[in-house]
Order: sequence, then C-alpha cells, then structure tokens
Amino acid sequence: MKILITDPIHEEAIKILKELGDVVVATDLSREELLKEIEDTDILVVRSGTKVDRELIERGKRLKIIGRAGVGVDNIDVEAATERGIIVVNAPDASSISVAELTIGLMLAAARNIVQANNSVKRGEWNRKKFKGIELYGKTLGVVGLGRIGQQVVKRAKAFGMNIIAYDPYVSKEFAESLGVKLVDDLNKLCELSDVITLHVPLTPKTKNMIGEEQIKRMKEGAIIVNCARGGLIDEKALYEALKNKKIRAAALDVFEEEPPKNNPLLELENLICTPHLGASTEEAQRAAGTIVAEQIKKIVNGELAENIVNMPNLPAEVLGKIKPYMVLAELLGNIVMQVLDGSVKRVEVIYYGNLSKENTDLINRALLKGLLSPILLAGVNLVNAPILAKNRGIEFIESKSNDTRYGNAIKVVAEANGKSFSLVGSISNNKPIILEIEGYEVNFIPESVVLIIRHIDKPGMIGKVGTILGEYGINIAEMQVGRKEPGGDSVMLIKLDHNVPEEVLKKIKEIENIKDAVVVKL
Repeated sequence: MKILITDPIHEEAIKILKELGDVVVATDLSREELLKEIEDTDILVVRSGTKVDRELIERGKRLKIIGRAGVGVDNIDVEAATERGIIVVNAPDASSISVAELTIGLMLAAARNIVQANNSVKRGEWNRKKFKGIELYGKTLGVVGLGRIGQQVVKRAKAFGMNIIAYDPYVSKEFAESLGVKLVDDLNKLCELSDVITLHVPLTPKTKNMIGEEQIKRMKEGAIIVNCARGGLIDEKALYEALKNKKIRAAALDVFEEEPPKNNPLLELENLICTPHLGASTEEAQRAAGTIVAEQIKKIVNGELAENIVNMPNLPAEVLGKIKPYMVLAELLGNIVMQVLDGSVKRVEVIYYGNLSKENTDLINRALLKGLLSPILLAGVNLVNAPILAKNRGIEFIESKSNDTRYGNAIKVVAEANGKSFSLVGSISNNKPIILEIEGYEVNFIPESVVLIIRHIDKPGMIGKVGTILGEYGINIAEMQVGRKEPGGDSVMLIKLDHNVPEEVLKKIKEIENIKDAVVVKL
C-alpha cells in the first residue's frame, strides 16, 4: 500500500502511517509530478496546500482514502471522491481549542486596544486615554455557529461572565440551552442584540457574505466582530466602511477573502486587528491534526468504522457502537434480498422497529444498499458511494419507522423486482444477525455460509425429499427450519449448508412436487 503525503504533517502522524504501508513524503511536487505520483497511490494525505480536484482524483485509479490533516475540506472535491467511492476523512476536533483560544484572545485585544497600545508604546508614546477599552463582563456575545469550535468559545466566554446568544439553524433549542445559550432564529436579530459577534461556520454559497451591509447596519454602535473561521463570511467592503466611519468599534480577523491580503484597504485601519490565519497554528493543534487523521485512516484500513468520514454522517462513538451491529445486519439483509430476486431489484423499502427507529439510521441505510449492490457489482461499492450507485441504477429507496414493538429492535426489508416481491425481518441476538421473519413466516434462523431458501406447500415428506437429494450429492445440512402459517398451506424452508449447491441439484429440487421455488444464497 502506497501512502502519499504532499503537505507537511507532524512526525508522530507519519510514524502511525508507516505501520500501514510505504509512506512517500513529497511536499514540493509540481502539478505534473503530482498527477504522475497519484496514479499508483492508495492513500493521499494533505493539509490545505494541495488541491485535490476532480482531475487528480480520477488519475488516482488505486486511490481509496483521502486524509485531510485539519478541519476544512475546501481544497478537496468531495463530490468527485464520493462518486469514486473514495473515503474522505479529516480531523475536525484537532484545532477546536486552539481556534477558540485565539477567538477569545482577539476579542480581548479588540475590547482593550491591546495591539494598538503595544504599537504606541514601542513608538515611544505613553497615551493611556487614547486606548480606553471596554469590559467583556456582562456584554452579550453572539455566536454564529454552534459546532465544535463555537461550543468551545461558549465555554470560555461564560467564564468571562458574558451573556451568550447564538444563531445556528441546524441545532435545536434544547441543545443550545444545554450549553447555557439562548438560540435566536434570525441572524439579523443576533446582530441587533450582540455587543460582540464571533463567526464559526464553514464558507458555502449560503454563508458567503452572510455578514453584509444589512447586518452591519443592524449592529450596535461600538460592536466588535471577530472572524477566525473563513474569509468571505464578511463582506469586506461593508466592513471597511463600518470601521472607517466608526459605526462599529473594532474587528479582529484571522482570515481574509484573499490570503495573503493584497492592497486590502482594511489593513490601513487602526481599529482592525489581524493575524495571518493562525487559528490552528499551535504545537498541540498541529500534532493533533496529523495524528487524528492518521488514526482515522488506520481504522479504515483495519476494517473499522471511522468517526470523521466527511462523505458520510459523523456520529458520536457511543452512537456508532449502538448501530454498528445493525449495519452488519442491514448489509446481510440487502445481500440476501438481491440474490433471491436475482439482481433485478428496482424498489426497496426499509422499516425500523423499536428503539432503532429513534436512532440516526443513515449509516444503516448505506450498509443495506452496500449489501444490496455487492452481489451485482464486481467491486467498488462501499458505504460512501452505495447511495449514488443505487440511484444511478434506478433503485428507488424508501425509509420508514414504526412504533410497532412486536419485533423489538429490528429491521424489515421489502424489495420489488419485475413484478416479484420479497421481504425479510432481522434483528440481533447474542451479537449475531438473526432472521425473525421471511416472506411473512416466523422463523428464528442465523444466516451463514450457504443458505437454501425453498418456498413450498406444506405437505408430508417435503423435508425428506429435499434432504435425500442433497445427501445424494454429498451436500451436508448444518441446520434446517420451516416457517408456516397453517398446516397444508404455503411454507418456507431455510436450510444452512456446508457446501454450495450445483445448478443440477437446484434443478432437481425445483422439480419436486409442491415446491414453488428454490434459490441459493451465498453469504
């Protein structure tokens, strides 16, 4: 396995990666050299310097994982990676504390004119009146974005005795209250109420210039704004006018729309404090960025589920622990369904029961689709691209959740193909997947190895006839179960075998009187 590192990362991270394969550190490649080097690369590790665009991704025929040693993935075409089934991981927690501390530092510097006073003293001046500041105690802090960094800022601002409000349309009122924060439902309202505003959101088409002329007009006279997130969140022209005309007291920026800023009039203003994108520039953050992403890559290589996969939902470790057995179950159910319906599924519905219906089931859905597609695709299907591949094949996917408690925590899959349908209900028992129902018939069956599924009419001697044919061909039966609703009616027979069933044997079984259908499923 070749691991290519194209931006500087901490030595501890490189040490972890060397346990996984051959590490090539090449931090000064030209574009042409990079395109050549990526061709036989299995894992690519970058920071913000390398542009991982569609062209580069498509050149990486062996590429399986892209690791971003840091938070933002602006430099990675995540959509192109997802289409190829390439996993993108990052280290979102690595710099949270460092950025939060810088935010507080810039907030204090802006409130107390620390930078301007420092420069004045160094010029030989001693003008105390000029640099009279304000206290943060008792002031209202408006936090835009209650993600990892926003939460760390809240913790520290509370220690200063600040009143905290926040705007984040993606969190609940209850979650904000658990942090001791009052949630407001409108950014303009936050601007009107806040003495200090701090931004902690990614740069997207929706957030571009989210603090513009309208929002600045609504700010209090003497307000302070801090941005340690991304350049482009603030309309720099509108900010310049507000600072120049003393509409707001000060701004503190660690990021700019163009970095480094060139001929930017903001830099001429005394009431602007700025730093050269130092948010993650601490020894601790740099070490963590590298080692976290290296550990994430190690988990994936070892077949484990990583927490920080960008192109899949990120769930807390305790949630992953709860749903992981059901991901295994869902993949198994999908695999069985596709084999039974002979690779032609066009519609699949999944229904969640019990406490499982209350969980985030996106990863379970992905596992189901992965299992569904695996029998018909030679390679390349994984949790990342399974939804895209299913959509491209015209498979309609429907999810629903039920309050029905008869199955406990369970998953039901109903699939349709060419006028036929097939259904399964599965659960987890003793940490193993178990089939509770097949085609509406109750069973209690652990699916493993080779399973022969027979639909038949419940008549005396059916089990014996099937067993005789299997015995004639030396096929050993490991386990057998029959599910029926009433004597003499339609039934289903599940037979776990030690060996595969040749086509001629399957044909003989299908020819037995009262057998409607028989299919072999390999697990």
